[in-house]
Amino acid sequence: MDPLRQRSGSSAASSTTTNMLTRMTTSVVKMSLMVWMPHRAAASGEAQDEALEELATEKEAEESHRQDSVNLLTFILLLTLTILTIWLFKHRRVRFLHETGLAMIYGLLVGVVLRYGIPATSYHSRNPPSCSLTTGPASSLLLNVSGKFFEYTLKGEIDSGDINNVEQNDMLRKVTFDPEVFFNILLPPIIFHAGYSLKKKHFFRNLGSILTYAFLGTAISCFVIGNLMYGVVKLMQVVGQLSNKFYYTDCLFFGAIISATDPVTVLAIFNELHADGDLYALLFGESVMNDAVAIVLSSSIVAYQPRGANTHMFDASAFFKSVGVFLGIFSGSFMMGAATGVVTALVTKFTKLHCFPLLETALFFLMSWSTFLLAEACGFTGVVAVLFCGITQAHYTYNNLSEESTKRTKQLFEVLHFLAENFIFSYMGLALFTFQNHVFSPIFITGAFIAIFIGRAFNIYPLSFLLNLGRRHKIKGNFQHMMMFAGLRGAMAFALAIRDTATYARQMIFTTTLLIVFFTVWVFGGGTTPMLSWLHIRVGVDPDQDPQPSADTFQVLQGDVSQAEGPSKTKQESAWLFRMWYTFDHNYLKPILTHSGPPLTSTLPSCCGPLASCLTSPKAYQNQEQMRDQDCDLIRNDGDLTFTFGDSAITTNGVSGADGGANGKRSVSTSEEALERELDSREQELLTRGTRLVFPIEDHI
Repeated sequence: MDPLRQRSGSSAASSTTTNMLTRMTTSVVKMSLMVWMPHRAAASGEAQDEALEELATEKEAEESHRQDSVNLLTFILLLTLTILTIWLFKHRRVRFLHETGLAMIYGLLVGVVLRYGIPATSYHSRNPPSCSLTTGPASSLLLNVSGKFFEYTLKGEIDSGDINNVEQNDMLRKVTFDPEVFFNILLPPIIFHAGYSLKKKHFFRNLGSILTYAFLGTAISCFVIGNLMYGVVKLMQVVGQLSNKFYYTDCLFFGAIISATDPVTVLAIFNELHADGDLYALLFGESVMNDAVAIVLSSSIVAYQPRGANTHMFDASAFFKSVGVFLGIFSGSFMMGAATGVVTALVTKFTKLHCFPLLETALFFLMSWSTFLLAEACGFTGVVAVLFCGITQAHYTYNNLSEESTKRTKQLFEVLHFLAENFIFSYMGLALFTFQNHVFSPIFITGAFIAIFIGRAFNIYPLSFLLNLGRRHKIKGNFQHMMMFAGLRGAMAFALAIRDTATYARQMIFTTTLLIVFFTVWVFGGGTTPMLSWLHIRVGVDPDQDPQPSADTFQVLQGDVSQAEGPSKTKQESAWLFRMWYTFDHNYLKPILTHSGPPLTSTLPSCCGPLASCLTSPKAYQNQEQMRDQDCDLIRNDGDLTFTFGDSAITTNGVSGADGGANGKRSVSTSEEALERELDSREQELLTRGTRLVFPIEDHI
C-alpha cells in the first residue's frame, strides 16, 4: 500500500475521533450548564431572601428603638409639664390639687390620646393559624420552619375583637412597663428617702402609737376589708356578675394591698403649712411602716397553702405557717437593712473616703440601693430592708460623711424620690387607658370603697381609744378624724396590684385599686386644707416645738404638786425601755459606728482597753465636750418641767433663770411669781414675735 495514502487515512480517522470528542465535550458542558444554572438561580434567590429578611429585621429593630424612645420621651415630657405646673401652683398658692394628682391628670390625657387618637394599620394575617393545647401556653415557643428554628415570646392574650389591631396593641404594650421596673428601680428611692429624711424627734416620741397603727391597725384593716369583700363577691355570684373564680384568699390579698396608705398629698400640705408635729409624725410614721407591713402581709397571704383538695379553705396549720412567714420575712428584712447600714457606717468611719466626696456619695448611694436588691435576692422584702437601711444610715452613717456628701446625699435622694413618685402617678393615669386587661365591676368597686372606709375606721378609732389609756398626751378627737380622712392610697398599693395581673381576680383587683387611688388622691388630697380648718388643727407650728402642756403641768404652776406627782412617776416608769435603748446607743453603738459619743475607753470595762482604743475615733477624744448627741432632745429629766420664755427659763423644781444654781431650789410660788412677771413684761412680744414656749416631752407610747 502506498505510504502516502496510508498517512491520509490515519489523518482522516484521527480527525473523526477529534470531532467526536469535541462534540461529546460540548454536550457535557451544555448539560453541566443546564444543571448548574438552576442551582445558581436558586442560590441567588435564597441569598436575596436572606438579605431582604435581614433588612426587614433591621428595619423592625430600628422602628422598635424609635418607638421606645418616643415612649420614654412621653414620660419625660409629662414630668416636665408637671414640674412647670407645680411651680405655677406654688406661685399662685393653689392647694386644692397636689402635684401627684396633677401628674395623674396629665397621664390620663396622654392615655386617652394613645388609646383612641392613634389609628392602627394591621399587616398581620387576618386568619391566624389555630391549634389546641392541653395545657396553658408557655412563655416561649420554638418553631421549626423549613429547617430553620425560630423562638417566639408570649406577649399576652389578645381579645378577639382586637385581632386586627395588633399594631395598636403592640404600641400600648410598649408603654406598659414591667412590674419589676416599679419594684427594683422606682420604689427603692421613695422608701429609702422616707427613712433617711425621718424627723426622729417626733417619730420616736410617738413610736409606740406608730407601731400599733402600722402592725395591729394594718392587720385589722386587712381582715375587715377582706371579709367584707368576700361578702361582696358572694353577692356578685348571686346576681350573676362574677364570670370567673374569685377566692377568699384573693379578697384577703386585696385587703392587704389596699391597706397600704400613702398620704403623700396630705403630708406635703402639712409640711407646707407647718401643721402639728405629732399629727404629722403619726401619719408619716404609719404610712411608712404600714407599707412595709402590707407588702409582707400580702406575701404571707400568697404563701397560704392549705393541704387537701380545696386549697382555698381555712386550715390552721397553713395559717400559722403564714404567720411564721410574716414574722420571718419582716425580721429578716429588718436585720438585713440594719446590717447594711452598719456596714456602710463602719466603712465611712474607718476609711478616708471623706477626702473624696464624690466617691463617698457614690458608695453611699450604691450600698443603700443594693440593700433592696440583696433582700429580694435572698427571699426577703426589699421595701422593709431599704426602709430600715435608710433609718440606720440617717442615725449613724450620716454623722461620718463629709459636709459636702451630707448635702449631696440629701439632695440626691430627694430628687430621685420626687421624680420616681411623680413618674408612678403619671403612669397610673396612663395605665387606666393603656392597660388592656381591665375588669370593671360596679358592684365590686362600690363595695371596695365602702370596705376601705369601714376598715380605716376600725383601724383608727378603737386603737386610738386604747392608746389614750396609756398616753399622757392624748390623741385628740380632731387628730383621729384627720387620720381617718388622710388614709389615701398611692404608689405602694398600685405597685402591689400591678405585680400580678394574670388571673381574672387579680385584674379586677388592679382596676379597683387604680380607681381608689384616683378618688382618694383627688378628693381627699384636695380637701386637706379645708379639713384642717374645719377640725381646728394648729398650723404654722415650729417643728421643733414641744407639745402643749397638759392639765398636770398647769396644776404644778398653780401649786398643786400632790396631784402631779402620780403622772410624773407613771411617765418615768413607762419610758424605761426607750431610756435603756438610748443609753446603750449613746454609750456603745454611736462611739463604735460614728465619730460622736463618749470614747469607748470610758464606757467599756478596763479589760476591753485595746479593743476600745482600736474602735474609738480620734475625733471622739478631741471633741468629747463639744460634740453633742442630737438625740439627747428625745430624753429629758422627768423631774424638771422646763418653760422657756425668750432667754429666761423657769422649771418646776424651783430652778429659774441663770441664778437658779446659785440660789438653790425655789418654791413653786416663787416660780409662779416669776412666770407672772414674765407674762406681764413680755405679753406683746410673745404675741407679735411668736417667742417659742418649750414644754417638756410628754409620755408618748
